[in-house]
Parts: sequence; structure tokens; C-alpha cells
Amino acid sequence: MSEKVKAKASGTKRSRLSYERRKALYGYGFISLWLIGTIIFFLIPLGKSLWYSFNNVTITTGKSNTEWLGLKNYKDAFLNDKEFSEDLRLTLIETLWKTPLIIIFSLFIAVILNQKFRGRALARAVFFLPVIIATGPVLKIINGDMGSTENTKAAQFSTMFSTDLVGELLQFLGIYGISDKMGLMIQTVADNIFGIVWSSGIQILLFLAALQNIPPSAREAAQMEGATAWEYFWKITFPYVSPFILANIIFTVIDTFTNPMNIVMGRILSLKSSWEFGLASAMAWIYFGIVLAAIGIITFIVNKFIYYEVE
Repeated sequence: MSEKVKAKASGTKRSRLSYERRKALYGYGFISLWLIGTIIFFLIPLGKSLWYSFNNVTITTGKSNTEWLGLKNYKDAFLNDKEFSEDLRLTLIETLWKTPLIIIFSLFIAVILNQKFRGRALARAVFFLPVIIATGPVLKIINGDMGSTENTKAAQFSTMFSTDLVGELLQFLGIYGISDKMGLMIQTVADNIFGIVWSSGIQILLFLAALQNIPPSAREAAQMEGATAWEYFWKITFPYVSPFILANIIFTVIDTFTNPMNIVMGRILSLKSSWEFGLASAMAWIYFGIVLAAIGIITFIVNKFIYYEVE
């Protein structure tokens, strides 16, 4: 009798192991397409780009020929190409002032959308709509680049996004006469309001997820203690969403740096289109290093102010 029990137990163990192996195989099967795509469309081009950055690349009869140059492409990008250094500086400045505005705006809208009111679902869809429709042709039309879309007759559609009403208002109020720098700063921010709203869809969604994870007991405790809405925001809401603030900052920085519409990416893509793969790859890797360093610095600084709840 004991032998039968042992045989049954061993058979159950073997069947359990085989089931676990089947589950593992199913898992590998599901991720296999992702792994193949990552290798073919990401890792191999990444390795080629790094190799091209150290070479002079020429294309003949559909094949790429490389001539080793060492660090010459990197030296040319930094020392001989003054436009690249200036483009880097302007892109860093733009990212520096645009990122805080996007984060503040996204958190403000997420707090409003988290309230209960009629039409809340529609309002959420409106703010997330740019993420859905922001394809290349749509974005180029909005930015007034009609030539690349082969639709020059649609130029009038971009004027609604590029009106200079703020500049005219500032001139009428005489702010430019008092302080040209202040007027220019106000006009720059105002002219980019549409771009800020357009770039805030993902951030708003992440902040909404964070706000909905705040336990109701926290609000009840704050109400019992007589906390005002302002105190509730800074004592309860802000600490709970602070991890998402770091995530949104990193996402916004990467999204701004890798936007094909910024001048550095435009320069790299222009060189690529001119078949200057070596110099374009060197600039891309320099740009990647700057982005990586910026993310590391931001994470190191902001992480000190993040509240992580320990259960």
C-alpha cells in the first residue's frame, strides 16, 4: 500500500513539473517575438551605429563600406561643427524650462480630472487625445511643416496654432519697452502653451493613476483633523504622487530630447539623409551620452525628495 502511495506521489510530482515546464515554454513563446524584434530592430542597428561613429561610411551598390577613423567624427562634432554645440545648448535650455512646466501642468490637470463632475470621462479623453492622434503628418501640419507632408494647401490649418496674439498684447501693454527679456520670456512660454498641453497626455494619465491609489482612509483622517484642501495637497497628495513625479520627469526629458522636431535631432536626421552616417552616428552617441547623464543627475537629485511608502 505504501508503494502505491509513493508511486502516486512521484507521478503527481512529475506531472506538476511538466506543467511548470509547459508554462515556462508558453512564456518563452509569448516573449519570443519581442526578443526577435529587439535583436533585429534595436540591438543590431545600435551596434552598427556605434561602429559607424568610428568610421567613414560610404555607400556603393547598396552596400556600406567603412574606413576606420577612430575619434575623428567625435572631434569634428565638438570642435569643427559649431552649429552642433549651439544646437545642444539651445536644446538643453529648452528642456530645462519646458520640463517643469509640463510636470506642473500635468499634475494640476490630473488633480482636477480626479474630482467627480459631469463630463469627466470626456475631459480625460480630450487631454489624452493628442497621444492618440499625434502621428508624424498631424504633428508636422501643426508645426507648419507642409512641404514634408506634400500638402501645401493645408498651410492655413497650422495658423491656428501659431498666432502671435500674446506678443501683440505685450507690445500693446508696453511690457517690451520696460523689459524686453521679461516680455520675450512671457511670450515664449505663452506661445508654447499648445505644445505643453500636447506633450502632457501620458503624464496626466500617470498622475491620475497615482491619485486614484491614495487610500480613502488618508482623506478621512485629514478631514477629521480639520486639514484644508491646501494642507491636504501638500501633506497627503504630493507625497503619494512623488514617485510618479520622478517617473514623469524622466519620461518628459527623454521625450523632449528624442523629439524629431528639436534642432539636434533634426541635424542628425539631416546628416543621415545626406549619407553622412559616420558623423551622424557620432553626434547621436554624444547626444545619447548627454541624455543619459541628464537622467542620472535628475534621478540622483529628485530621488532625495521622493516619499516611498513602506508597508
